Amino acid sequence: MEYNNRLKDPLVDSLFDAVLALDEVEECYRFFEDLCTVAEIKSMAQRFEVAKMLEKECTYGEIVGKTGASTATISRVKRSLNFGADGYKLILDKINKRKLL
Repeated sequence: MEYNNRLKDPLVDSLFDAVLALDEVEECYRFFEDLCTVAEIKSMAQRFEVAKMLEKECTYGEIVGKTGASTATISRVKRSLNFGADGYKLILDKINKRKLL
């Protein structure tokens, strides 16, 4: 599946190039702390955890209990997993393969 062409522009390309230039978690913390609010980072982290738990077929109740995410957020992430650009699946597959090495 291809990404959303409406997102594609030179500014987004530049941002993604910057993210790809990061080498370690400490660099990510430093960059994202300057780029985003704490709430934005926590929100992205929460959605990513929801995606991981949905992949493991956890129930909404389990996900709410662990992440504090609303059922609306869980539903949005589930919709992205099922009908999105496969970005969650791409990174979850890469992480799972790395764990096997």
